[in-house]
Amino acid sequence: MTPIIFHIDVNSAYLSWTAVEKLKQGADIDLREIPAIIGGNQESRHGVVLAKSVPAKRYGIRTGEPVANAFRKCPNLIMEPPNHKMYSIYSKELMEFLRQYTSDIEQVSVDECYMDFTGIAYKYTSPVEAAVEIKNKILEQFGFTVNIGISTNKLLAKMASDFEKPNRVHTLFPEEVSKKMWPLPVSSLYMAGRASVEVLRKLEINTIGELAGTNPRILELHLKSHGKMLWEFANGIDHAKVQSEETNAKGIGNSTTLARDVADKETAKEVLLWLSESVGKRLRKAGQKAQMISVEIKYYNFRSVSHQRQMRRAAYEDKTLYENACALFEELWNGEPIRLLGIRTSKLVEETAPEQLSIFDIQQEKPKDEKHRKLDKALDEIRKRFGEDAVKRGTFLK
Repeated sequence: MTPIIFHIDVNSAYLSWTAVEKLKQGADIDLREIPAIIGGNQESRHGVVLAKSVPAKRYGIRTGEPVANAFRKCPNLIMEPPNHKMYSIYSKELMEFLRQYTSDIEQVSVDECYMDFTGIAYKYTSPVEAAVEIKNKILEQFGFTVNIGISTNKLLAKMASDFEKPNRVHTLFPEEVSKKMWPLPVSSLYMAGRASVEVLRKLEINTIGELAGTNPRILELHLKSHGKMLWEFANGIDHAKVQSEETNAKGIGNSTTLARDVADKETAKEVLLWLSESVGKRLRKAGQKAQMISVEIKYYNFRSVSHQRQMRRAAYEDKTLYENACALFEELWNGEPIRLLGIRTSKLVEETAPEQLSIFDIQQEKPKDEKHRKLDKALDEIRKRFGEDAVKRGTFLK
């Protein structure tokens, strides 16, 4: 049976939920219908734009830009402070509603989730009919809108949900990729962050279609394993499964609050290296490998963001964890000072579990991974016998 995956994303969640809450309390104006943002302190105008209304977007206001810039673009802008407790309540209510349809739901952030629709598809004339029903019931019951993307895998479903907003249902099946996705700028591709896009543009790759047609070996030369992943995404290839809450509950991770706020990439990556070693050691001790890794950043203003990715193969090597963590960090960090960094692994499997390898993996990656695996285990043994400080990376001596 061909999988059918939904990606459900609340439209401008923080602003939508704030607008709904204020209307419940008797407000005369719907924040979604005027230039409005969710951001930092109204008096000092510090912080960044966390969410914006459609009218605010017309002024060129972007999520993530400094609040001061937003007010320069639109002096009459209305700003409301974030209320994360209230967001959590709305998020929980939404997920409880969606689980009335199926328990096969993977929540990936406070305002988005994947739904494996495959098992309940027989109940509906079409996936689009079901998605429209879900979208309309959410608006009727809760008062806010969502976009729903539909495809045969998680990647294409997410890409579809990012098409025209708000309150829309879009499909992006494999046969529609060349028409609907390939003409888009390469920056629209999931996991194609600023640094990656800059490299691709230097290679004269400007659209997703051009990326899809590029030799993946060239991309690996310039972007390493991230380049091959982007090539697969550009071609609509994604093997990640929807992971329900029960599956994701098990994991190993570590985080650290920094002695001072960090504002440079080099220092942040040193912290990620230390965290990768810590998590890798715990995985090896538990005899587990991880298929999923996530990175969390807490900024100086205590705003937290996180992102996760499926690794090419289950791993517990420090180097593999670090490379994946750095790739996530590059996509996630907005340049603001960092107060806390964290790495978490999930979707754990036994280290002896069989692996499905491609010819590429066997010829090129497997020997290198075996070398790093032996090195990591040797270092673990030395530290166990002679203490944690018996062997240190030169990077950490300073």
